[in-house]
Parts: sequence; C-alpha cells; structure tokens
Amino acid sequence: MEERDISQAVISRLPRYYRYLGELKSDGVDRISSRELSRLMHVTASQIRQDFNNFGGFGQQGYGYNVEYLYEEIGKILGLDNAHNMILIGAGHLGCALINYMNFRNRGFYFRGAFDSNPQLVGTSVAGIKIYSMDEMEQFIHDNKIDIAVLCIPKTDASSIAQKLVRYGIRGIWNFAHVDLPVPDRVQVENVHLSDSLMKLSYNLRREDETENLVRPDTVPAGEAT
Repeated sequence: MEERDISQAVISRLPRYYRYLGELKSDGVDRISSRELSRLMHVTASQIRQDFNNFGGFGQQGYGYNVEYLYEEIGKILGLDNAHNMILIGAGHLGCALINYMNFRNRGFYFRGAFDSNPQLVGTSVAGIKIYSMDEMEQFIHDNKIDIAVLCIPKTDASSIAQKLVRYGIRGIWNFAHVDLPVPDRVQVENVHLSDSLMKLSYNLRREDETENLVRPDTVPAGEAT
C-alpha cells in the first residue's frame, strides 16, 4: 500500500483504532460503520474516514468496515507484522514493570535483555529476562539483532547512553528519561514524559472546576432570591 506523508496527529490515533478493533474482533463483531466506531471512540465519523483515507480507505459506503481486515491492515501500517527485539536500560521499578507487562509480547515487542550499572542487579533476572552489565551492551545488541532500546535511566545519563546506542546500531529509542536526546534523524525516538501527562490531567481538572463554577455559582444573583 502506497502511503502519502501522514501527519503525526493521524499516526497518534492509529494505535487507538487498533486497540478498539482488537476488542471488537474479540467480541465477535464482523462489521462496523464509521458512525458506530465514532460512538465507541468519541472521534467523529468524518475524522475516522479521513484518517483511513490517508491509507487508501478500507470500507465501502453503506457497507462499513470488515473488522478483522481493518485490524490486520492497521497492524501492518504500524509495523506490527514484524517482531521487534528490545533491550531495557535501567532495571529499576519502572523498567521492571515494563518487562512484566505481557501485552508487549502480544504485539510483537520482545525484551531480550536488560542492562544496569548496579553490580547487585547484574546476573539476576526479571520475568525471565537476564540483567547484564553496561559493558556487555554493544556485543549483546549485535548478537541479538536489537532494534529498539527502552531508556529508564536518570536524565543525567540518558544523552551519553543514547549516543552509544546510535553507534551500536539501535534504530529506535523509547525514552522515559525526562530529556530530549541528541540523536540523528535516522534514529526514531518516542518520548514518554509521565509528569507531562499528569500535568495535562491537572489542567483538564482545573478547567472542569472553572466551568462548573461558571455554570453553578455559589451565590444567587440579586433580585432572584425567593
């Protein structure tokens, strides 16, 4: 399938489509219209059709979408038809929680090893994944054809580690360190700033409070008291 330049906004919605379609598939739903999908996802039907049209469209007007076919095609667009070998760098609480999250494997993302600078962790395992010393990382990446590194380390160390990963041939970095990484354009970086997400939630709660205060004032305007 030939793809045009697709906006990041569209790409950011694809995993959500994939997740909802997977749930529909599990529930035995064969077909769904853009309007029905819109009600489930709280995305307009027009937006859904526009998003899918970026990839040639997947349905027929008046006939809807074949759920299994659409699920598989979006999976291919997301690259989920290929397995990805990953390493974890930083085997602290967050890193260990990620390794234990089974759904990554169901999507074709496999942790092959973990690395940490703490000598007390080296040689131990998490969910069957062995923790190695940082000195072993380069050879491990080459031997196991690793293409994604997951960074769960302090931001003070993240930039220097990222530069090593680039030299070792890593193609993608899932970055949980709260810092922008100095890597070349050929290396894809997905930043996950947990505090940013929490601050966004705080903002939306504040906006909701302000809206409620406007709609339901605490005092009754003069002249309306009974």
